[in-house]
Amino acid sequence: MRNQGFNWHDPILWAQGLGVSVGVFAASMILGTVIGIAIALVRVYRVPVAAPLLLAISEFLKNSPVLVQLFLVFFGVPVLLQVNITPAEAAIFTLTGNTAAFIAVIAISAIDAIDRGQLEAARSFGHSERSILRKIIAPQALVVAMPALIGLAVNQLQVTSLISAIGVIDLTKVGQILNQRTWQPFIVWTIIGVTYFILSRLLAAAGGRLETRLRRHMDWAGL
Repeated sequence: MRNQGFNWHDPILWAQGLGVSVGVFAASMILGTVIGIAIALVRVYRVPVAAPLLLAISEFLKNSPVLVQLFLVFFGVPVLLQVNITPAEAAIFTLTGNTAAFIAVIAISAIDAIDRGQLEAARSFGHSERSILRKIIAPQALVVAMPALIGLAVNQLQVTSLISAIGVIDLTKVGQILNQRTWQPFIVWTIIGVTYFILSRLLAAAGGRLETRLRRHMDWAGL
């Protein structure tokens, strides 16, 4: 195979791969956050049966390689359940579960960091658990959790590079395609690496700004 060099279509291919990576990341982070918070609440309030079951599942997802989880979902689930699943669906499903497991841990730690005295005082004044959760726990827990959430988001963005292993045409897969066609690994992987770096820095900067605004709001509210 001879070196074919770069052509005008390569930036389009790069943009398509970038869109897939960002799309999978965004979908898995949003779904994972919702599910992770639900898992955290189930465990905090010690719901019978569900709490220990979700703990076991979360421990597996946190302590096994994401690549293995991707293979298990993409190759194993269709055989077990006799269903068809696309690479993109498998990627979103896997990363959603993995993200949820870590979000749950972060949320539980943030809730535990809240002064118990505030909660007891609210209960003594007759506030419902739902009201306490919405007005006292959630705002403070979010501020406490922000640094960890930002770090997790940056990490999960980089983890999306693994989804190319099951055939998703993401940014990393585009890099493999361009590398095989052009035989220019230094140029190709530098561009791919810089793209991930810029995305990570933008994500961290946005998270930092949000954290600053939340802290200012909390200071203003006197919480």
